[in-house]
Amino acid sequence: MSATPLAACFSPDYTSARARFRASALALGCTTEAWSIDQKGPDGEELTIDMAMLGDPQPKRAVVVSSGLHGVEGFFGSAVQVALLEETLGGFSPPPGLAIVFLHALNPFGFAWVRRVNEDNADLNRNMLRPDEQYVGAPDGYAELDALLNPTTPPPAFEAFLPRAGVQILRHGMPALKNAVAGGQYEFPKGLFFGGHGPSRTAQILDAKLPPLIGACERVLHVDFHTGLGKSGTYKVFVDHGWGSEGAQGLARTFGEEYVQPWEPEQGESYEIRGGLGTWCKARFPEVDYDVLCAEFGTKHVLKVIRALRDENRAWHHGRRDDARSIKATTALKETFAPRDPNWRHGCVEQGLRIVEQAIDALA
Repeated sequence: MSATPLAACFSPDYTSARARFRASALALGCTTEAWSIDQKGPDGEELTIDMAMLGDPQPKRAVVVSSGLHGVEGFFGSAVQVALLEETLGGFSPPPGLAIVFLHALNPFGFAWVRRVNEDNADLNRNMLRPDEQYVGAPDGYAELDALLNPTTPPPAFEAFLPRAGVQILRHGMPALKNAVAGGQYEFPKGLFFGGHGPSRTAQILDAKLPPLIGACERVLHVDFHTGLGKSGTYKVFVDHGWGSEGAQGLARTFGEEYVQPWEPEQGESYEIRGGLGTWCKARFPEVDYDVLCAEFGTKHVLKVIRALRDENRAWHHGRRDDARSIKATTALKETFAPRDPNWRHGCVEQGLRIVEQAIDALA
């Protein structure tokens, strides 16, 4: 197969992605709903989380496929969902008791404005705290790195960020630095990886809308698509089970031992996070055997990813939207999380389809 067909499932912007997703879902016979976040896009368009459901309307088992929790990463997740609807699931009828639920653009604001965060600068995979948790605190070391990560001046023509970051790696080591930076913080509202001061509009919508869809299920496999972590063109499936646990081993048998990793950094590529979607879903549905599979597809080196996030965040808060440097920062962020390379796009969508097919086979 050439690189063209699956790469063509990518849309140029949120509005096009939403329209294609909805049209593809309706053509396949899905039931659909649109959940507004009460925000507008760059052209004044309404921003919504869109749901499509195929199969049993009162399922006992469900495969949930979500995209765009991290805004700009929705370009890739939407492409996988469109490929499923337009190609993979054509002619497929889920058996009784099984439903496939698509959640398109969980962070439509970030998707539309080409940001990783939402309208409150909140990273939604740090915002999903359980009811017993508070939106306070920051990882050890974040405050020390604040000036490096979150400069408060407009973007300059040139800045030697990578050498400065290299010094921090030498001082602290990469694992400690990743945990300090990316774990989730609630003290620097304009900073990277800010988790918010309360439940986001997305969290409120999921809290209200998911239970009627899947609350009666016995088993849910939820594939949440992300980009930006790992070697370019490869993927890992991060799960909320410990190394060597029965849960991790069972998922490894389904999705491949070489791909499944717990959210425990000691032995893998991940880092500890607060407010993740997986722990929230488990807490929200305690009677359901619920696993969220965070499917991460690599794009660039971690320092280049951090630089792209830093530059865009700086331009958003301290630059002008129409300034050439701000536009450059936005373009670089999109390229970092949704590379234009057709081979990357084709290969990663193909791998994403395989993950969902494995989930469907496991429950069908």
